[in-house]
This record gives sequence, structure tokens and C-alpha cells, in this order.
Amino acid sequence: MIVEQPGLKENFKAVRKAGKALVQLSEQQVNNVLESLSAAAISSREEIIKENQKDLDRMPVDDPKYDRLKLTDQRIKDIAAEIKNVASLPSPLGKVLEERTMSNGLHISKITVPLGVIGIIYEARPNVTFDVFSLCFKSGNACILKGGSDAEFSNKAIIKIIQSVLKQHGIPENCVELLPASRQATTELLNAVGYVDVIIPRGSQQLINFVRNESKVPVIETGAGIVHAYFDESGDSEKGKAIIFNAKTRRVSVCNALDCLLIHAGRLESLPELVINMATQNVMIFADDAAYTVLENKYPAQLLSRANQTHYGTEFLDYKMAIKTVINIAAAIDHISEYSSKHSETIISEDKQQIDKFLQQVDAAVVYSNVSTAFTDGAQFGLGAEIGISTQKLHARGPMALNEICSYKWIVRGDGQVRG
Repeated sequence: MIVEQPGLKENFKAVRKAGKALVQLSEQQVNNVLESLSAAAISSREEIIKENQKDLDRMPVDDPKYDRLKLTDQRIKDIAAEIKNVASLPSPLGKVLEERTMSNGLHISKITVPLGVIGIIYEARPNVTFDVFSLCFKSGNACILKGGSDAEFSNKAIIKIIQSVLKQHGIPENCVELLPASRQATTELLNAVGYVDVIIPRGSQQLINFVRNESKVPVIETGAGIVHAYFDESGDSEKGKAIIFNAKTRRVSVCNALDCLLIHAGRLESLPELVINMATQNVMIFADDAAYTVLENKYPAQLLSRANQTHYGTEFLDYKMAIKTVINIAAAIDHISEYSSKHSETIISEDKQQIDKFLQQVDAAVVYSNVSTAFTDGAQFGLGAEIGISTQKLHARGPMALNEICSYKWIVRGDGQVRG
């Protein structure tokens, strides 16, 4: 149900109770629900787009979040295809991770189980409502969704469709719950100890910092991406030009978008060619003194500015990019170490030793060589849809799909053994 009243403790209890019913469903029952939901998303797309437009009408078109918020006919079809894809994936539950028989006859096995109740706090991304439910349902997890006010109408329309499908299949609707788009609801969710097993924030660094600092429930940090590309002295200009352009401009509002280009001082003469395509997308460049001197009169003046310290370590989520000149790969790695959010980093180089050093020493969830960071995505990694990109090291790291939203328990079978 969609919660409208204050005081959410009883609702949290209901979600936890409904979640216990999910582990009793067969894999076929789960898949049937997801197949039905995929079809319902397509058949209801006019209604979804109508409600989504109400949200869009409240947001300036030039706001970087506008693109994330917008749902189109094709995007809904793509979402429906992802739901079907999740249905086609093998269940992550009940996998035997380890097993052994001890000398005393105890048979011990370690098997995958759901995390339990997952709370998701996210911003203007209504597609997350479909994605999170699909992944949680497939993995036997109940979920409590706390979307932002920017996507309130969209989220309500989507959750109504999801719960209608659950009802048709005789499954408790409480296994997914949408909280009000209020600060009070966020506060209650962050304090839902004993009802919620983990909270995953998806959005800006500001949101993630707030959730991490305020939550009494364990948190898995995802989303914030301060992303770098290092163009090495041996870098191939054609590869670099394509990778940098794709990483920056494919979708500026997502967490794997490029924020800062690091360039070896010995290759500054290549810089104008590396970034010239950026001008076609009106990318604003903030360049350090060395890079600015090279780009002056070779990149549109209105799109070129001198960088200051605030431009490094910024997740722009916009058509903006910083450039920093470094004297060698060690300086590039040091810069990344200081400013990265540990999401995605890439090196453009033809020197195997330099590549190996970068891959080994850069501390991030995903580290690339000669590849656009735009590939940091659960679907691109062959994992199906994802619940987010974890930037921490405990429990899960990188794209979090079905396996990453499971835990495990030990099963011990015996025949009357007691410990001496």
C-alpha cells in the first residue's frame, strides 16, 4: 500500500511480515509475477507517462535531473524488458557456497538467503521503483521505497501497478511499500532498527552523506561517482577522444559519467583534439593553467574557464568537466586517491606496465583500461538490472545485482551429536 499517514512503525511491521512469505514462493511463481509486471508496465505506459508529466512540469527542463526523471514510451519498454530479463535469471537463493562433513559426522553447509527487508532512498529516478522491486522480489527480499518529491506522481503510479500485479497473484502487497515523499518518512526509515535490515541510498553525495551520518540501520553506499580518466603519455589519441567523449556525454546525469580528465604533461599537445567533440555538446571545461594555455583559441572561449580547487572532487552531473595536468602516472594515482569517490576510474594507455600499475594501485569499485566508464552498469556486466553501484568494501562492491542483495546462513545437520 501507499502510506499516507504519519507514524510508520506498523507499516514496517507489515512489510517484515510480508517478506517472510516471499521465501516460500517457488521460483516459477516469482517469475510469473515478474512476467506479469513486465506486461503491465507496457499496457499501463500511457498512465505512467501522464503521471510522470506532472512531475516533469514541476522541474526546469535545463535541470540535469530532468533527464533522469523523464519516462518515455521507449524507456518504459526498456524497463519492461529489464523486468523480463530479471525473470529469466537463475534464482540467487539456496545456492550452496560451501559444504563439508566433519569427523564427528556433522554435515555443514553455507547457503544463500535474502537480506530480509531492504530500504531504498532515492531521488528523481522513477525507473528505480521498477528496478528495485524486480531485484528484491526475485531475491526474496521485501522492500521499502522512499522516493524523492520530484518523482512523487511517477512513483505512486508505478507502485499502484506493482501492487495490482501482486494482488492478482495472491501475494501480500506489503512486500513492497512506498513511503510518503517527506523528511519525516526518511527519518523514520533511518531509525527502523529491527524492521529494516539494510538501507541503500541512491543519489547525490549529499544524500549519501546524510543517510550514512543519520541512519541507525546498516547502510550500503551507492551512487555517488566522482569519476576520472587518465590519458597517459603513451595514450592513443583516437581511443582517448572516443572514450572521453562517451564517458562524459553519453548521459551526464548518471553516476558513471566522467568528471575529471587527467592528462600527462608530455601529451598536452594532444588535448585540443581529445576534447574538441565536447564543444558539440556544449561541455563547459574547467582547465588548470597548463591545460588552459593549450586550449585557449582551440576550444570555444565561452565554454572554457580556469579551474579552481572546487572543481576537483566535484560530481558535476552536468555538461561540465575539469582537466588537471599531471607529470606522471604516480601523480595521476595520487590525485585520484585524494578526490575519487571510489566508483569508476579509467586509464588510456598503450604501455602495459603503466596499465598494470594503474589497475593495481587505483582504489575503486571498477577500474578500467582503455574503456569508457559508462560501462559501470549491472546490465553491461551481465548481471541483469542493478540496485546500485556500491562504492564501499563491506558486503558488496561495484554493481549490486541479485547475488549482492543476498546474505547466507549456515545449515548444520546431525544425528544427536553433543559437544564434549
